[in-house]
Amino acid sequence: MLTTIGHDMLAFLLAATCPGCEMPGVLLCEDCLDQLAPEPCLRTTPGGLVVHAALPFQGVAARCIRRLKEEGATMLARPLGRTMRSALVESGSEGRLIVPVPTSRAAFRRRGYRVPELLVRRAGFRAVPMLRTARRTGDQRALGRAERARNAAGSMRVAANAVPALSAASSRGVEVVLVDDVVTTGATLDEAARALRESGAKAVRAVCLAQTPRRGDTSETSGERIVTGAAPATTVGVHKATTVRPWPGGPGQGGSDGNEHRRRRSGDL
Repeated sequence: MLTTIGHDMLAFLLAATCPGCEMPGVLLCEDCLDQLAPEPCLRTTPGGLVVHAALPFQGVAARCIRRLKEEGATMLARPLGRTMRSALVESGSEGRLIVPVPTSRAAFRRRGYRVPELLVRRAGFRAVPMLRTARRTGDQRALGRAERARNAAGSMRVAANAVPALSAASSRGVEVVLVDDVVTTGATLDEAARALRESGAKAVRAVCLAQTPRRGDTSETSGERIVTGAAPATTVGVHKATTVRPWPGGPGQGGSDGNEHRRRRSGDL
């Protein structure tokens, strides 16, 4: 039995490639793991919801998230969850009601897991999945900002059996923290916040693993404001820049110097 499991794991590792650089035989190489160091970003959605994101949706981070969502690489949820934890902690989410954005039934059947909920657990927080989809929506990826807002409008509701718990939490002053994997325009988060507020939530904030950079956008033209720890001063809106915290194993923390790849065992992820 153990021999069979060992052979299966070996076959899996041999077939694996690093999502960041395609290095064979490794789930995520150390150099690419370093690229998942938190780079905190703040975004304000058109609906006025403040979103804390752990890093921009680009490069290695984007490739890891795509592989988790589209190729079933659930082991990547561990390093990605550790990165998301930085945004959850920095946003003051501890002691709050952590509510993941719901996954459509079709996406759940295709994957067999709910990405936002899985990331919350891997970040070391307890997810309270009280939101449900109220109707089917179209694929958001090809839609613009206004189309996304129309597509998402009215698509979520709070589960009937969760309303009392939400009302009780609100009466005690407990805030709700919405969690999603990626924020682009913020339409999905605004719709989720609407559903929660209509069911009694008093205060709502949001946390995402990654935010899609929208360079050149300003509050006057897009309804959104973005700031990252590495952004030039001219791109900063109403929020103050956030300091990027050191990442264990990153540059200056005993990590790779970029001159060679070192493999990570799957148990280290």
